[in-house]
Amino acid sequence: MAHLLGLENIGIMVGSRRLLEDITLGVDDGSRIGVLGPNGSGKSTLLSVLAGMREADAGQVTRARGVALSILTQVDEFDDLDTVVATIHGDTPEHEWAGNPTIRDIHEGLLRDVSLEQKIGELSGGQRRRVALARVLSQDSDVLILDEPTNHLDVEGVAWLAQHVNARFASKKDGGALIVVTHDRWFLDAVCTRIWDVVPSVDPGNGRPQIPGYIETYEGGYAAFILARNERARQAQVSAQKRDNALRKELAWLRRGAPARTSKPKFRIEAAEALIADVPPPRDTVELIKMATARLGKKVIDLENVGLAYPRDDGDETEILRDVTWRLAPGERVGIIGVNGAGKTTLLRLLEGVLEPTAGRVVRGKTVQLAVLSQSTHELDALADKRVIEAVSDVARHIEVGGKELTASQLVERLGFTKQRAWTRVAEISGGERRRLQLLRLLMTEPNVLLLDEPTNDLDTDTLASLEDLLDSFPGTLVVVSHDRYLLERVTDHQIAVLGDGSVRDLPGGIDEYLHLIHHRNCEGKEWNAEFSNPGPQTGGVKSPGDISDEVKTFTSAERREMTKELSRIERQLHKYEEQREKIHAEIVAISTTMNDSQKLVKLSQDLKALDREVDELESRWVEISEYLI
Repeated sequence: MAHLLGLENIGIMVGSRRLLEDITLGVDDGSRIGVLGPNGSGKSTLLSVLAGMREADAGQVTRARGVALSILTQVDEFDDLDTVVATIHGDTPEHEWAGNPTIRDIHEGLLRDVSLEQKIGELSGGQRRRVALARVLSQDSDVLILDEPTNHLDVEGVAWLAQHVNARFASKKDGGALIVVTHDRWFLDAVCTRIWDVVPSVDPGNGRPQIPGYIETYEGGYAAFILARNERARQAQVSAQKRDNALRKELAWLRRGAPARTSKPKFRIEAAEALIADVPPPRDTVELIKMATARLGKKVIDLENVGLAYPRDDGDETEILRDVTWRLAPGERVGIIGVNGAGKTTLLRLLEGVLEPTAGRVVRGKTVQLAVLSQSTHELDALADKRVIEAVSDVARHIEVGGKELTASQLVERLGFTKQRAWTRVAEISGGERRRLQLLRLLMTEPNVLLLDEPTNDLDTDTLASLEDLLDSFPGTLVVVSHDRYLLERVTDHQIAVLGDGSVRDLPGGIDEYLHLIHHRNCEGKEWNAEFSNPGPQTGGVKSPGDISDEVKTFTSAERREMTKELSRIERQLHKYEEQREKIHAEIVAISTTMNDSQKLVKLSQDLKALDREVDELESRWVEISEYLI
């Protein structure tokens, strides 16, 4: 494959900080590279160096002759007085771009709600971002560099972008190359064939020299990257154990001998120093912690025939929601999706109690202790002059986690703040750190109903993985509004769609069903089927999947919830059986060694066979239910 771009021994400084050092990478035809790393690790700076927008402090960037490059940065510099069409296509005659099917696809995919004659200054932030993306995608370039292109795109928009990029590479004769920074893991898996993982620089403190950042490369998309990185971590742990053992031996030798002996063989000292120096820089780790959760009763939040409308200046009303009935159940885990402006956040505000409906009513259970993670972190503005550790201790100075009492400083450290960052003013921490701090303060209130409005904003992929692990173990009711398909499919049991016409619809088929409905409406002009059913807890149990015909595999939320609970019960029982099996095996081994109780050995063998039969039956039932919950 032809070489397009290259980095040779690149070094990048930000102030006195060695952001990246000794980076050598190549970009060839057909490369589709996803760039990952914690916030502040240098991803955007790396892209600007690749694009020639910033000079490297060391090394050089090489570019093949004639290579055309276009870049989407996180900040646009558009003239507010320009029209959308002039911003995207410049002076290109309309018949040239309008006759191009690729350009028409870009307009349809990104600018359906934007008039080409609108002024840039009249657009919302999300619309401006989509105009910027449309401008870059419309350019004929060999190397496409995108910095957070999925920001401000809904689920449908992200799916469209993945399809467009893949089609672009399939149709381009010489392949071209894509380099993209994104936290959208579904998009990474759908598009990318290689990952660059930016490992941030580390300041060890105590006067020791700073360890610069570097880049590790992986083949495959996000899923392959996670598997490969974990394997590297395992191998590094084995190497670290060997290194520690060797170091202990060297240090023990250096300490041996007469106290008066002051000289040691030079090779021994050098060996010990090499072992100490051969320590890889630590990664920033984030451990989101499961707090104790207040008990939740049978009733959570019920929306009964709820409607919400806002009066307009012309005397009419704008209807946001119409005749919505929804009963949230204890332990329910639901994701809410829909286009921007459809009313998703409004629905959350009704659940929260910040908004009151203009029709119908909202009923809340007496035991509900509700917490909301909003889209922005503006509530931290009031704490701008406080240190991070003070912002946490304002909520609680001590809290019990896993049977142990932790102080505010210990909690902050486990959330990924170094001791130095823990004493940084809230006004000076990064967007990702603000998000983590916001989440920690929220969880320390010990809610049993958690409403999350776009929780992935400003979070890097490692923190997102920690967040998902935490939400997996949250025993209360969870409602998530997000455009992050990976997150929704990972932490929620089912999804609903807010359709933008006042109606809400259950999605038994998940996000794929939503995308099919969107495509059906946009391409064929069909009406929404706005029927929505979520009856909440029912009596009489739930139908077994075996009792339902092959033609009907749609369950109510209550039925899905009961099946999910049964899965959990089966998993707990299987865990107990596994422990019993290990004990029986241990007893069989002990008796077989001494051969002093043959009757008991026969009895244990019979018990083991009976246990295996129970396990087989439970596993069959687990598989049966799981197939209906996919």
